[in-house]
Amino acid sequence: MSPSSPGPLPSGPFVSPSPFVHFGPGTLGAALRVVPAGEVAAFRASWDDLPPDTHLDADRPYRFRRYGSFRVHGRRLERLPHAAFFQHGTGRLFAPLTGSVAEGAVLRALVLALRERLPGPGEGIDTCGVHQIRVTATADTEGHPAPEGVHRDGHAYVAQVLIHRQDVRGAESRLHAPGDGVADGARVLHRTTLSAPLETIILDDRRVLHDVSPLRPAPGAARGSRDMLLVDFFPAAGPHSGDSFTPITRT
Repeated sequence: MSPSSPGPLPSGPFVSPSPFVHFGPGTLGAALRVVPAGEVAAFRASWDDLPPDTHLDADRPYRFRRYGSFRVHGRRLERLPHAAFFQHGTGRLFAPLTGSVAEGAVLRALVLALRERLPGPGEGIDTCGVHQIRVTATADTEGHPAPEGVHRDGHAYVAQVLIHRQDVRGAESRLHAPGDGVADGARVLHRTTLSAPLETIILDDRRVLHDVSPLRPAPGAARGSRDMLLVDFFPAAGPHSGDSFTPITRT
């Protein structure tokens, strides 16, 4: 198996005919109805407290993030010890999720709701990595949600949840059919711009590649931002030590 392969392809009668699902804010909004409104507001506000991603090769930081991982036990999340997030075989230690986020009812409700909507078999998918990411853009510096270009994350499934976007244009999400390793040969299966808070894409990382176009401030704005919650799902015993990307092109 190549280092860019996240694991065997799913098989059997329970595989979704589509390698992704894309749904509006109502689905996760319904999952949050049991959570007090104040906790939901505090969860959204926690993106204001993300430290810069110091691993970016950029003159001015435009990406801010925290990370944590969990084991899923039925309807309960067990927070795992904080550790480096591995990419291309190299560990990067991001700031941990705050206690209020990691132990809160909002994250639990969202993770469980996402896990119930995987576009394929969920048996054995008992571990997840949670990323809080803010990407900013100014008149002088565009933001790159996916600076690696078209890639796989190296997990079984990846959920992409929009938390908030303000005064930005761009950031189009694109899903690609695996091709022959060149940009022109990667057929676009789906493209959309997540615009409503809690609008979500969940993709089967073994069956598609993905990327996101750069973002820039909206006309008349000096600065813009895009807040995302990303949740990687994988088996505890599987190849989940990090997202081993398969770059196809660069943005």
